[in-house]
Formats: sequence, structure tokens, C-alpha cells
Amino acid sequence: MNTKRFLKFIGPWIITFTCFGFLYNRLSNAAQYEGMEVAGYLGNIFSSVDWIAWLCLMIPYSFIFLIIDTCVLWRTINWWNAPINFRKLLPLRASAYIISILNEQVGKGTIALYINRKYQVPGWELGSTMLIIMYCELIYLLLWASLGVLYHPGELPAEMQIFHIIPVIGIFGTISLVAIPMVFRNVKSQTSGFFSSKIFYSIRKANFCKYLTVMAIKTPSLLIGVWVYSKSIALFGIDVSFREMLSILPVIFFGTFIPGPFRAVAVSLWPALYSDMPGAAASFGFVQHNFFILFNATIGLLFLSNANRNLKSRI
Repeated sequence: MNTKRFLKFIGPWIITFTCFGFLYNRLSNAAQYEGMEVAGYLGNIFSSVDWIAWLCLMIPYSFIFLIIDTCVLWRTINWWNAPINFRKLLPLRASAYIISILNEQVGKGTIALYINRKYQVPGWELGSTMLIIMYCELIYLLLWASLGVLYHPGELPAEMQIFHIIPVIGIFGTISLVAIPMVFRNVKSQTSGFFSSKIFYSIRKANFCKYLTVMAIKTPSLLIGVWVYSKSIALFGIDVSFREMLSILPVIFFGTFIPGPFRAVAVSLWPALYSDMPGAAASFGFVQHNFFILFNATIGLLFLSNANRNLKSRI
């Protein structure tokens, strides 16, 4: 294994161990303050949660997230690649969540490969569409996270001061949202040079309104998530209003883009924000984020046979 591949492999684990070291230190200090061991301290928190109520929030949210994700996939594929109906894309989008346990972007690559084999759509064209989806997800989250940082500028703890750069990045993200369609839809860009590459196929066809449409379709999943998270965290004994959660959840979600197993960065942000209740915040973050990706993968398993059957059948 060469140095570059080794660093790519070990980097996410270093981030993960660092985050969990931070979490353990916070939990250990809180447990000592209560005169307890860490295990007993966490056990008291978990025993106080109404898990039935929590599941009643999380399970419907996972299915709603799947439907919205499939809407984004259906809309973009039908714009630029092939006329495929929603019903056929739903099991595909669900099945890709299995791969997304490791990496969300690899999951999108799996979707592109499936459609390429099933519908004979050129792989480069599908890759271009996946790039647009990834870009829109990043920009819409970046803009919401920028609003969150600006809304609570003085409430970010020392461990999260780096997130003050998000609004600055958000400005450049907004500029790129306007500039990219202007550059790629230019006649000269479409006929020669770097911008005429096959990987930019869908990007050359997309206009500003279509980018906004993709982000508009995706936004309800965030707003519903804000409501679910504000209700869920209350079950762990932390009172967070919808408005406050709206300002911080995009920042938390932005942390999920940082590589590492178990969504370690996102999980560690909760006790950093709610340092007066580190045990409840850490427990909530760990259970909330990891249940979501694992339950989505479980939904994917339910749809996997359907997706495989569709792949073997004719269009």
C-alpha cells in the first residue's frame, strides 16, 4: 500500500478516534461529577428515554427521507438521462443506502452503475447527473449552515470555532451557483476544451432554475429533520426549540461530510454544543445519526431483491 492510499485509509480512523477521545473525556468528567462510572452514567440516560416514542419519530422520518431522495433522483435522471418512472427508481435509491453506510458518494456511484446496465445510459452522462445531485446537496446544506452560524455566532463553543468559516464558504457557494450555469452553458464551452468533457454532460444542460429546483425538492427533508430532531432530543432531556434546531442542525449535518465511521464528527458536535448535558447530548447524537444510516440500510435490504429483479428484466 503506497503512502497516499495508506493516508486515505487511516485518515478517517484518526478523525474518528480523536472525536471519540473527546467524547469519552467529556463523559468521564460528567460521570465523575455525578460520582458514577461512565457505564452507569450512560445507563441512567438510556433507561430514561421513551424508546417507543423515539422510534415513532425516526421510522417515519427515514421513509420520508427515502421518498424525497428518490424524488431528487427521479427529477434529475428524467431531465438529463432517461425517462424512468418513480416506481422503478424507488427500490434502486433504497438499495443504495446499504453502500452508503460506508460512503454516501459511493452509493450514488452504485446508482449510476445500475442505471447504466439496466437502461444503457452512458456512464459519463450519469456520473455528471450524480455530480449535480452531490453539488446541490452540498450547497443547500452550506447555505442553511451559514444561516445557522450567523444566527448563533456567539454560542458556538471553542471546539466548533472552525465552523465560523462556513458563511464565508457559503458566499463562494452562492457565487458558484450562479457562475457554473453561465460558464457551462456558454456555446464555446459546450463545443470544445475542458468544459466539453463527457463528465460535464448534464452540467452543460442544467440551468440556474434547475439547480434551485433540486435544492427546493431536497429542502423539506431538512425541515422535517429539524422537527424530528427537536422532538427526539427532548426525549433525552434536552429542550431545543424548532427555531434553535433549525439554526444548528445544518451545521451538524455539515459535519457528516467529514469522513469517518459512525458519523463521529457529527456525534461529537452535540456535547460540544450542549456542554451542560454532555451525556444526554452524546447519547442522542450517537443513537440518532447511526440509527438513521443503519435503518435506511435496512430499508434498502427490503428493496434489494426488487432492485435485482428489475436489473434482470427488460426495460
